[in-house]
Order: sequence, then structure tokens, then C-alpha cells
Amino acid sequence: MLDDSGIRVAHRRYAGARTRVLEVGPQPDADTPRRRSARRSARPATPRLVLLHGYCDSADTWRPVLEELAAAGHSAVAVDLPGFGEADALRPGAMLPQLDTFLAALIKEQSVLGPVVLAGNSLGGTISLRAAQSTRLPVTGVVSIAAPGFVDSWLIRTVARFPVPLRLYSSLPLPVPGFVVRAIAEQVVPRLLYADSALADTTQVRRFTELFPDYRATTGRLEQARQLVEELTTAYQLDTVRAPLLVVACGKDKLVSAASGKQLHSLVPHSRLLVRDDWGHCPQLDDPPAIAELITYFAASAAHGKQRRVAGSVASEVDTEASA
Repeated sequence: MLDDSGIRVAHRRYAGARTRVLEVGPQPDADTPRRRSARRSARPATPRLVLLHGYCDSADTWRPVLEELAAAGHSAVAVDLPGFGEADALRPGAMLPQLDTFLAALIKEQSVLGPVVLAGNSLGGTISLRAAQSTRLPVTGVVSIAAPGFVDSWLIRTVARFPVPLRLYSSLPLPVPGFVVRAIAEQVVPRLLYADSALADTTQVRRFTELFPDYRATTGRLEQARQLVEELTTAYQLDTVRAPLLVVACGKDKLVSAASGKQLHSLVPHSRLLVRDDWGHCPQLDDPPAIAELITYFAASAAHGKQRRVAGSVASEVDTEASA
């Protein structure tokens, strides 16, 4: 189905989880995956961009970027991660392994259509890095934007170290009225996500505040956030990352400090670092054209580098056979 902005909207299943998929770019033939899976060398060289959102967000955060990519003729998909948007709920237990399994299935599907380059914001950056840690997944490159778990803000540290305020909130004798919760969210959300809250898009802000319609939903999300922050302490094994990595750090990010991106860059020696002092936690909302351009240039470079490595490997094998 094509929506008003020209983005294709569909619902699919990955690793058993039903989700919504937003897609732009040339539409592949129905039998293309089957043909190309049978003949690996026939896979195209044009990158497939996979855009991943953050915690308490959805694929809609990438809509402005998708529109930019569509106008430039690039292929990209954005999905609702399990537990968010229109996707199935997460099961009880650890969150990150469930997201890993989901993303692995998505990567394998998209890799049939071209070299997969992941671009993830916040939690999306975390699971992109975790995918790149796996030697079994065909990840051509990763753009990690404000991934948490390195040098985080006081707010995230508070959630991890001092869960008492969250528990006190959830144990109040009388629930906080829904209209109060929504009023607070409308004030807080723009300040957390945007570099300049005065420039926040009302549609995007409304989408976030709808995640906190009442007291019960808010307490559930806060407890889930506490669990996620705990999981982040053991989330990374960065010495296994071999794919090209672009780390984006944002100077006006109130959730994940720019120092976090610099730390990630230092832990992955072959990575590249971009620091933008004028971007907030969700630069895909602050500056969609720049983010679209950034991702496509990086993806082209990563895909080209992969082609050169494959060509070099083939040439080496030919030389070995010739000298045998």
C-alpha cells in the first residue's frame, strides 16, 4: 500500500514477530529473492538501507529521511521493532536477544536484494552494533547514531542506578490522571529528542506522547527502560566488529552525550567519527536532508569497499590456482 507521502507500507513477519515496514525505492520483482538466492553472484551492488529507531519510538521517526531517500532514488526500509509501533509485543525476559533475532531475520531478507547497511538511532544503534558483532550476518556497514551504553547522560544513569523513584511512582496510592501524564509528556518529549524544542514537529511529538496515554502505560515503559539500561552493561563485544562503522555523536543530545560517541569511536579503531554540535538525540528529526545524505554517502563507500575486498579475494584465489 502506498501512503500519501509515497512511502510503501506493508506488514511482514520476521522471526515470528509481525511488524510494519515502511519502504522506498525501486520495488523488487516478486521472484527476485528466489532467483538470487539460487545464484549468489547475481545479487546487485546497490546498497539496501535498513533504518532502525530508538526506544519508545517507531519507524515513523524515519519518514522525513525516507522521503529524502525516495526523491534521490535510493532503496531503504524502516521497521517497527518488536515492542514498539505496530509490531508485536516483546515476550517476557531479556529484550536485546529478542531484538537481535528479529534484526537477523530482517538482514537476511534484505541481503538478497543488495549489500545491507544499517543505520540505527539510540536503541537502533545498539542493535545495529550487535548485528555487526556477528560473523554470521551479512552486514556491509553500520551508521550508529547516539547509541547508549558508553558515556550516558545523568538521566539514563539515574534510571539504572536509582530505580527507587520509578518504583515509588508506580506504587502511588492513586494513579496520576491521564491528562496530567500527557501534559507532562508534551513538555518533556521535545526537549529530550530535539536540539531545539521550539522547532519540534507537532506530529512527531504527538506520536511520542501517545506512547504515554495514562499512568499504567507510563509505569510500564519506565520499568522497561530500567531493564534495558541494565542489559546495556553487557551489550557490546566491539572487538568483533569488522564492518565499516560511522559513529555519529550529537552535541545537543540530552540522553546520550557526545562523549559516548567518542568513546565508541575509540573502542573500534577502524571506525569514523562525526560530531555535530547542532544536533539533538534524534538528528533524523532535526535535519532529515543531512542525515539522508550522510547515510547514502557512507553506504556507497561501504559497498564499494566490499566489492574491492571480494574482487581482491577472487584475484588471490585465481593466482593461487594458477601457480598450483
